[in-house]
Amino acid sequence: MTAAPRIDAVFDLDALLTDDERDWQQLARAFAQERILPVIEADFEAAHFRRELVPELGAAGFLGMHLSGYGCAGAGAVAYGLVCLELEAADSGWRTFVSVQGSLAMSAIHTYGSEEQKQRWLPGMAAGDLIGCFALTEPQGGSDPAAMTTVARRDGDGWVLDGAKRWIGLASLADVAVVWARVEDASGPDGSNAYGAGARAVRGFLVPTSTPGFTATPIDGKLSMRASVQCDIELAGVRVGDDALLPGASGLSGPFGCLNEARYGIVWGAMGAARSCLEAALERSVAREVFGRPIGANQLTQAKLADMFLEVEKGVLLALHLGRLKERGALTAAQISVGKLNSVREALEIAHQSRSILAGDGITNAWPVMRHAANLESVRTYEGTDEIHQLVIGRELTGLSAF
Repeated sequence: MTAAPRIDAVFDLDALLTDDERDWQQLARAFAQERILPVIEADFEAAHFRRELVPELGAAGFLGMHLSGYGCAGAGAVAYGLVCLELEAADSGWRTFVSVQGSLAMSAIHTYGSEEQKQRWLPGMAAGDLIGCFALTEPQGGSDPAAMTTVARRDGDGWVLDGAKRWIGLASLADVAVVWARVEDASGPDGSNAYGAGARAVRGFLVPTSTPGFTATPIDGKLSMRASVQCDIELAGVRVGDDALLPGASGLSGPFGCLNEARYGIVWGAMGAARSCLEAALERSVAREVFGRPIGANQLTQAKLADMFLEVEKGVLLALHLGRLKERGALTAAQISVGKLNSVREALEIAHQSRSILAGDGITNAWPVMRHAANLESVRTYEGTDEIHQLVIGRELTGLSAF
């Protein structure tokens, strides 16, 4: 029986990429196939995060690869997106790691940090020797970070942080946490408004996780993202110096800028999960015979495959368009919302359709589809739910806020 062609041979995406972008994609695909895929089903079953792969990701140049200097690769936006796609084709947890480390924690330090902060943290994080986390979401906050209750109180020549965060990726493994808190007293030592606009301005703090009062507890019972780590954080009288404050970030525009970096990676990454599901369905459709012929010879099956293929290719082309906009400095938050909403929603539908082609065997770990479907439920929720992105797009279209 003739094997099904690879779907990327049907639609020639390579012709739209530079040699450097193709090299990054092939490097990430090889890493995913050689280092993640052989162990991911066992890791997902055991809820095990393979910490030893982090320095290998650093050595490959994937950590903070879109940033420049401090040991970072300085790669383009499309190259970074292609790496996200290939890693998530293996498992969403590993693209999530790269996003949390590079697009959230490292981007916050690179964009808003002092030179001393950058020198202290970024080279080790780029190498994978240090891990960072991004502590924004709160137990009662979810999609409403403006309701943040974590506070930073001025105390002598430093700060004391109190509060709680939830669903913080990597927190129990991290060396440094980027903690976002409301400043209770924004006046400086001389009485000036030195620490933010308004008495409750949101500011970012770099908190070494060894600091007394910082506790990160992995969340148990997850049925999604099981090969990744998400945590509850408790901040109980966490004392840091003035040098912990990120000088360049004041207000919610700081964390939102980082979130947009992560959302951009999801636009690409979700299409990797979708491609993996489609490839599984395609392989099964030509190999399994029912009623004397391959199920892929049936019109209904071919219609499903064709529809899934269309959505993968449309999603990747949208991601590529957004990447080119990002490289020109023209990408907007609303455009990122279009990409994130489309990619994750379509990837989940592709996972469900692929499972139907795989039939009963599709619920086993002999195929990656149920694992991708479970992971994508988390990807759908974090960095903005479908509803949040619909409202962002609706505001852009109408000029009216429905938040």
